[in-house]
Amino acid sequence: MRPVCLLTGAGGLFGQAFVARCAAEYRIVAVHGRTPVNRASQNQTFVDPLNPGGRLALNDDPVHTIRADLSRADEIERVVDETLNEFGQVDLLINAAARRHWAPLLAPGAIASASEVFDVNLLAPLRMSVEVARRCWLADPAGNLAANRSVVQLSSTAGLYVYPDLGQALYGTSKAGLNHLTYHLASEFWDLGVRVNALAPDTFPGRVATQDVIDGVLDLARSDVTGRIVDLTADGG
Repeated sequence: MRPVCLLTGAGGLFGQAFVARCAAEYRIVAVHGRTPVNRASQNQTFVDPLNPGGRLALNDDPVHTIRADLSRADEIERVVDETLNEFGQVDLLINAAARRHWAPLLAPGAIASASEVFDVNLLAPLRMSVEVARRCWLADPAGNLAANRSVVQLSSTAGLYVYPDLGQALYGTSKAGLNHLTYHLASEFWDLGVRVNALAPDTFPGRVATQDVIDGVLDLARSDVTGRIVDLTADGG
């Protein structure tokens, strides 16, 4: 049976592309915010008005979609509850949800946005990883190893380098925190038989192709490494 992938940020650029490419490989729980997932769910099908009886690829391998506000701890608990009620397990957790409020720190409203940026970019991956580990992985280290279960964080090169005068202080700091959190989760989840890594791509699709980002996430998910931050830059690094 296909492994279960719990994916946050499924309504974003990476999430939509990942669902389109990987729905046949994983049973995907696609967690999104205001933007819906462009894929059929268990309770939804798409119809071509010009060919009502024809096949649409969007209806192949439907995903389980959940709308949630990941800045709230109770919403993360609800997501895990619904995932376990539907599938009973999580094999791969991809924390891809992000807030990108870019502005100089002295700009009006910049500091007011800090809580939301850190809640989604740092606290949500922390809460989701711990909740899944506690509910799904804590009691079965041998099974986790056998299934090669892991967490992949979608970070950014903004968490590795300072890009001056782009207003990335809050975003970059949140991603730097996510990178360091990845190291700590990898250490603490080691005894659970669960790997934790992060991919830090440059801007996509402008400087890095979205499909290259998906390749990087899948490479980490299929590997045997843990505690690694992979820098994915425009030159292929």
